[in-house]
Amino acid sequence: MSSSVLSANTAPKAQADGKNVAKRLQSELMALMMGGGEGVSAFPEGDNIFVWAGTIVGGAGTIYEGLTFKVSLKFPTAYPYEAPHVVFVTPCFHPNVDQFGNICLDILKEKWSAAYNVRTILLSIQSLLSDPNLESPLNSQAASLWPDEAQYKKRLLKEYEEASAARK
Repeated sequence: MSSSVLSANTAPKAQADGKNVAKRLQSELMALMMGGGEGVSAFPEGDNIFVWAGTIVGGAGTIYEGLTFKVSLKFPTAYPYEAPHVVFVTPCFHPNVDQFGNICLDILKEKWSAAYNVRTILLSIQSLLSDPNLESPLNSQAASLWPDEAQYKKRLLKEYEEASAARK
């Protein structure tokens, strides 16, 4: 079989997979709109169903309460069999978030499952905010401050306010 025949035979399948991913993402969008979860939301950016903007509000009773963070979600064509790339757009001072917004969360890496969806991703990140994995910090400064809630909150609010002022 020649390579041109092989390419012609595999191209429609890749296109069909992309359509299936788009259908799944549209279904997830509808589910989120109907009842996403407290303090989380996400929508496609413009016409591209594969790139979403999400919002996560710090949970009640946590050190992040009242703070709102924007995240970017980029879905691969292999979604849901491959995790989306999720980063904080709003700077987030946290032991498991680096200066570039990258998130160290097992369900976005080695523990990813096709059973997860946008809602579970956002809720997991929201949960991570108040329950960091100090064994695997991306931000060692935040990890070292975490045990001292007063000092941590002071630094968190300083970083958040500076980032908010910079966006204005």
